Amino acid sequence: MTASVDAPAAARTPSQKRAPDFFIVGHHKCGTTALYEMLRRHPQIYMPDVKEPWFFAGDLRLRFQPSNPLPQTLEEYLSLFAAARPEQRVGEATPSYLVSRIAARSIADLQPDARIIAILREPASFLRSLHLQSVKNHAETETDLRKALALEGKRRQGEAIPRNAIRPQELLYSDHVRYVEQLRRYHAVFPPEQVLVLIYEDFRNDNEATVRQVLRFLEVDDTCPVEAMEANPTVRVRSQRLYELMRSVYMGRGPISRVAKAGIKALTPRQLRRDAEVAVRRRVLYGNPRAPDESLTLELRSRFKGEVVALSEYLGRDLISRWGYESVI
Repeated sequence: MTASVDAPAAARTPSQKRAPDFFIVGHHKCGTTALYEMLRRHPQIYMPDVKEPWFFAGDLRLRFQPSNPLPQTLEEYLSLFAAARPEQRVGEATPSYLVSRIAARSIADLQPDARIIAILREPASFLRSLHLQSVKNHAETETDLRKALALEGKRRQGEAIPRNAIRPQELLYSDHVRYVEQLRRYHAVFPPEQVLVLIYEDFRNDNEATVRQVLRFLEVDDTCPVEAMEANPTVRVRSQRLYELMRSVYMGRGPISRVAKAGIKALTPRQLRRDAEVAVRRRVLYGNPRAPDESLTLELRSRFKGEVVALSEYLGRDLISRWGYESVI
């Protein structure tokens, strides 16, 4: 299908700046980054370099500001899309919009014609991957998922929160698996034809088919070449101490970090620095994840079977069979 793309009138704010036409709202660890990268290569689509603006998730409170400032005002947010051509679809991807309790309504208030894309994943593998990512990002210090789940009670009371956790709510892992509740927030403010729910396992098994489905949903040319990309490669941090050291050098602040980074920059060409950093990350900092804890996996699948059944009924899709929950008690 070849479609001509015209920016909807509702996509213009009173200041005549473009608001996004579509939003990838989540979940984390469900291929949102791969989808973002694949879509932004399409000539009829514009997505900014800032993958996660977080603008509509104000309820996920910040304990402190991240090192890369995010847009705080509507003007700053809309400026992210200023470079889009008039004929392009404009989009952004912030996976936490699905967890947020206010994002759906806030997006609809700004752009009632927006298309919404959500990606859901089998709960046990989702939580394992989400936990590994939190450890990798240094937001989580408890490397054992079972123990991290057991900390949720304390964390709801503001206790046992790692010092580098910018948004403590993200460590309440169980809250992420409220799929029906999360989708209902979007269906309450958008008609069903504007909401596309993808299944992560389908995306991972066939990148191209899923992306072409999204292109048709966005009403752009779905015959363009699509470069396959691995959806959500999972890694683990080999050493927390080594990761902390690398983080302090490359991402830290203060005179020691500045001197170290200045020395590295002065002595090595840009491309060599990039290659070296990638090599360090792959070979030293990160490794293949350990095998899942089978007993914990069974516990999680049993715990969340009710959610899978409810989601299957809500979407009219047999996710019980798709995710292998038939025999789960």
